[in-house]
Amino acid sequence: MSETSLFQDLSRGFACKCPQCGEGRLFSKWLKVTDHCALCHEEFYHHRADDFPAYVVILLLGHIMVPFALWLEDAFSPPMWANMAISLPLTVVLCLLMLQPVKGAIVALQWRMRMHGFKNSRKERTVD
Repeated sequence: MSETSLFQDLSRGFACKCPQCGEGRLFSKWLKVTDHCALCHEEFYHHRADDFPAYVVILLLGHIMVPFALWLEDAFSPPMWANMAISLPLTVVLCLLMLQPVKGAIVALQWRMRMHGFKNSRKERTVD
């Protein structure tokens, strides 16, 4: 069995693709992980991403939005209502855009590390 790289597995998850084959969809709905890949039949029903994707998104978004808010204040000194009118919607939109890819990468990481039932379900695979 030839292993794919960690980067390739995480990239597949981040792209919301099956970490096994790289082709099948990982999500059946926005944040609902499919029970199994429609193409290679790898099982995903036993993943346990739980709240970890939200924590990762908060961590990443904090490192993006805090410097942005400081720059906005330093460069333009907008009134508080303008700062909130810019920063809050931007934060919400970025959060919603980042949540699914981050969850996909976490499921792919669990799959790669054979956590939460993936040890028994992983199929034989080869590098593309």
